[in-house]
Amino acid sequence: MGEQKEKTTIVLFSGELDKAIAAFIIANGAAAYDHEVTIFCTFWGLNALRKDEDVLVKKGFLENMFAKMMPRGADKLGLSKMNFGGIGPKMIKHVMKKHNALTLPQLIELVQEQGVTLAACTMTMDLLGLQKEELLEGVEYAGVAAYLGDAADAKVNLFI
Repeated sequence: MGEQKEKTTIVLFSGELDKAIAAFIIANGAAAYDHEVTIFCTFWGLNALRKDEDVLVKKGFLENMFAKMMPRGADKLGLSKMNFGGIGPKMIKHVMKKHNALTLPQLIELVQEQGVTLAACTMTMDLLGLQKEELLEGVEYAGVAAYLGDAADAKVNLFI
């Protein structure tokens, strides 16, 4: 019998670019150290998993309002500090490019290649009116019980 892998779980609650980047950098690092990693995206963190393009799905009035107010995809997230009406994210992306740092969409693609589980909170999806068709391919769908099952066995549990 092989040695059991260390586990890392991350709850991505924030929909802010800098916090999402941190979560995905940590996830990539943990996966590189051969940890079994789960990122459980809930509330505003789900926006990082949204497809960039508009997906036509039937929604009620409130769900349509949420969909219009929330950023669509990892490339549209604002900063937690110094957002400056959208100028802040452009500045940080410029600095990241200058330093050859991976973008958030690239970090998300990398975690998927490394086998990190991206789990979308189904309860929050219902509350915000998000549907599976609106999220990236390869995302799993889970509730709190599934996250707690993963977290109970993990040595590292982060809430971002």
